[in-house]
Amino acid sequence: MSFVDEAVDVVSVESLWRKSQGSRCESRSCQTLPVTSKETSVQVRAASEAGTQTEWKQDQRALDVDLGPLLDYPDVGKFLKRVEEDMIRELKRSWRSRAFDGFEVTREEQNPQVSCLHSLQYPDAVADHLQVTSVTWNATGSVLACSYGRLGDGDWSTEKSYVCTWNLDRRGFNPHHPDLALDVPSSVMCLAFHPSRPSLIAGGLYNGEVLVWDTSRTDDPLIGRTGLSADSHMDAVYQVQWLQEGPQSHKLQVLSVSTDGKILVWQMEKEGQLTLHNGYALVSQQMPSRMNKHIRGDTAVGVTCLSSSRFDPSVFVVGVEGGHLLKCSTAVQTAALTSMASSIPLKAPAQFTFSPHGGPVYCVDCSPFHRNLFLSAGTDGHAHLYSMLQEKPLASLQLSQKYLFSIQWSPVRPLVFAAASGEGELLLFDFGKSSQKPSLSIKQTSNEKPVYCLAFNQAQSQLLAAGDGTGVVKIWQLSSDFTEQGAREMQTLDELAGAVTD
Repeated sequence: MSFVDEAVDVVSVESLWRKSQGSRCESRSCQTLPVTSKETSVQVRAASEAGTQTEWKQDQRALDVDLGPLLDYPDVGKFLKRVEEDMIRELKRSWRSRAFDGFEVTREEQNPQVSCLHSLQYPDAVADHLQVTSVTWNATGSVLACSYGRLGDGDWSTEKSYVCTWNLDRRGFNPHHPDLALDVPSSVMCLAFHPSRPSLIAGGLYNGEVLVWDTSRTDDPLIGRTGLSADSHMDAVYQVQWLQEGPQSHKLQVLSVSTDGKILVWQMEKEGQLTLHNGYALVSQQMPSRMNKHIRGDTAVGVTCLSSSRFDPSVFVVGVEGGHLLKCSTAVQTAALTSMASSIPLKAPAQFTFSPHGGPVYCVDCSPFHRNLFLSAGTDGHAHLYSMLQEKPLASLQLSQKYLFSIQWSPVRPLVFAAASGEGELLLFDFGKSSQKPSLSIKQTSNEKPVYCLAFNQAQSQLLAAGDGTGVVKIWQLSSDFTEQGAREMQTLDELAGAVTD
């Protein structure tokens, strides 16, 4: 069997269906909405940066300015070049000058007048006819404390008194409603805020006690008291003062003076108790020879006031009832020859005697600007300026026909001090303007009741507080004349201190 290829014709059959469908075809078309477009543009500001820098020349002796292209006046350029050396010489001389030493530019508003900002009083104390015996500012300068008692005649040893505080910066401040009012069983003779702890106040009483309050404690502010014992004072305490704490000591120490002749240092050993830490006694037979002809034997010399040197804490000056002023030292080791009872040995601190006042000395204050100068005031109405190096006063100023109860240096003006008089006046004295009469006399009381105490504000130098016999404390705002130091004040103070008395 065999196979062969054979080609045959193609047979095609025409489709009648495709023709019938094609005759019915229709053409259709569609289109979307036209796309719209929009063109926008933004524009920014053009920024450019440019800088210049000069070259520092170590030895620049000529004016580094080309005056030619800047000035059309050649004579001016010639003049500046001609006086260049003279100008540089005078500028160097001014730079070396000490004429403006101590001068500070102040941007505070100038206050041309002294004005009374507040009149503070405690109605209960005024109703009892008590007097303001002491005023003191706290460390921040915003809180004032005052004590009430009696400095006049009468049997008032057991009469109740008060210690009041006002915060002048507190919202709702009321001059007739103190923030704190403490009842004290005996007349408070003196107060002192702690110099760095704003809430601590020390006070001395007429019965001889020393108390310490913490005003931050609302329930029981009394945190320490000496009590009445053989160690305590046997007479009224007329001044208290906080002592500087040692670098390794955290215990509080308070110094107190009394007319019993003792100067005592109290230390807070435990809560509620002040114990005797150190003590001194002024006895007549151990006084410098100038006083021996006036007082005899082992009689105690009554101390009325004390001020420590700001430059040497071991040196202090005391005023006594007999009118004398004594330079004393805490470094002494001599035992006091006294029969006064004490749990620790008392020492005799007196080293030098100054010429006396004509009556008891009420106040003494060492200068905060000069190590040798101090002021004193007494019942003779005189203010004395002393040097630690001379017996006689450098100046004796009759500021009142009655007593002078208080005197204090300004904390910011070396030549300014204030004094409180028995005639109801507050006296401001400026040695730079006059060496004989006050620069300003302020009438604090209208009925000539005495002004007993005053205190400059250490933190706000424009404020001065003064308390009087009517039971009122007035806060005075000082003018710029008494708060801004002049250019030559320290030099003038040195000249005063260097004066030699006859």
